[in-house]
Amino acid sequence: MSALLTPHQLPSGLSVKNRVVMAPMTRCRAKTRGLPNALMAQYYEQRASAGLIITEATNVSEMSAAFELAPGIYTDEQREAWRPVVARVHAASGRIFLQLWHGGRISSFALLDGQAPLSPSGINDDLEQLQVWAQLQNGHYTKIHATPSRAMSTAEVTEVVSCYGAAAKRAHAAGFDGVEVHAANGYLLHQFLSSTINTRNDQYGGSVENRARLLREILEQIGDVMPLSRVGVRISPFALYNNVRDPDPGATCRYVSQMLQEMGVAYVHAADTNGWIGKPDLPEIIEIIRGSFDGTLMVNGGLSLEQGDTLIADGTAQLVAYARLFIANPDLVARIGHQQPLTTANSFGWYGGDAAGYTDYPTYANEKAAPGGLELGDF
Repeated sequence: MSALLTPHQLPSGLSVKNRVVMAPMTRCRAKTRGLPNALMAQYYEQRASAGLIITEATNVSEMSAAFELAPGIYTDEQREAWRPVVARVHAASGRIFLQLWHGGRISSFALLDGQAPLSPSGINDDLEQLQVWAQLQNGHYTKIHATPSRAMSTAEVTEVVSCYGAAAKRAHAAGFDGVEVHAANGYLLHQFLSSTINTRNDQYGGSVENRARLLREILEQIGDVMPLSRVGVRISPFALYNNVRDPDPGATCRYVSQMLQEMGVAYVHAADTNGWIGKPDLPEIIEIIRGSFDGTLMVNGGLSLEQGDTLIADGTAQLVAYARLFIANPDLVARIGHQQPLTTANSFGWYGGDAAGYTDYPTYANEKAAPGGLELGDF
C-alpha cells in the first residue's frame, strides 16, 4: 500500500485518514459579496476523501483582493455561507481547514473600490510582475495590471492582526477543523518577511525578528480563538511568484521555522512554488525547516505521486499537498489506492466560471461507466 494512504495524527490529536492533502487553490467562484455558494460546497464535498482539505485562499479583509471573486471570511454573512460547505465535507467524513489570506500589495484599485492596495512600505518598482486577476465583463478571467500600493501605518498593521483574529473566530464558528495562515507566495505576510519589500523603521521592520513580528502577533491573536495545534502556516521562502525578493530567504526561513516550533503550530506547509516552473527548491527548503522544526511537515509544489510516496515513506514529510491532481481527479485517493490512471486538468476553468472545469470532472468509476468508457491504456 502506498505510504500516502496511511493515517496521521496532528499535534492537536486531530486524525487524518490519509496523507493526501487537497492543496489550497484559488478558483474564484464566489460571485456575490465573497460568499461561498452551493457550487463550491459540491466541489469540496466531491474531494472529501482527502486526508485534509485546505480551502482556497480566503480574504480576511475587504482590503485583501488579489483575485476577484475569491471568497471572504470578514463578515458574518460569509461565515454563515461557509457553514454548509463545512457540513457537507464533514458529512462525507472529511476534514477541512480554512486558509486565511491577505494579498497586501498584490492588488489593484479596481478590486478595492478605488483605494490603493496596502503594503509594508509602498514598494512599487515591479508592478508588472505581480499576479492580480479579475473577471472581464464578457465573463473571461484574466490577469490585470497591479496598481501602486501605499505603506501601512502602524495602526493599520495592528488592524490587520485583528482582522486575522476575527477571521479565525468566524472560521471556528462555521465549523472548520482548523485554519491555515497564508504566509507564502508574495502576499502580505511574506511581504513583511522580506527586507526588500519591507523597509519599515518601526517594530515591524529591520531585523528578521521584527519582520516576523506580524506573523507572530497574528498567530498569538488566533491562539486566543483556537489552539495553535489547529493552525497551520504556509511558507514559500524561495518563491519567485509575486517577486518578494528576499535577499536572504534561508535565514528568514530558519528564524520563522524556529518561531513556529516554539509556538506549537499544527504543521508547516512548505510550498515549493518554483517547482511549478521546473525550478524546484524543495530539498533545500526541507533541510532548512528541519533544522528548527520537528513537527508535522506538509510539502507541496509540482510533486508526483511517486515523489510524495517516497517523502512519506522515508519520514521526510508527514503530509503531501496536491493541487492540479485534485482539480481533475475528485477521487484522487481512490485512484491512488486502486492504481488507476489519472486525468490531466484542463487549464480552462481554473479561475472563474461555473461548473465547467470545476465540478464536472468525473470519478474513475463514472468514466468507466460512460459510453466508450476509458481503458487503462488511454492515459
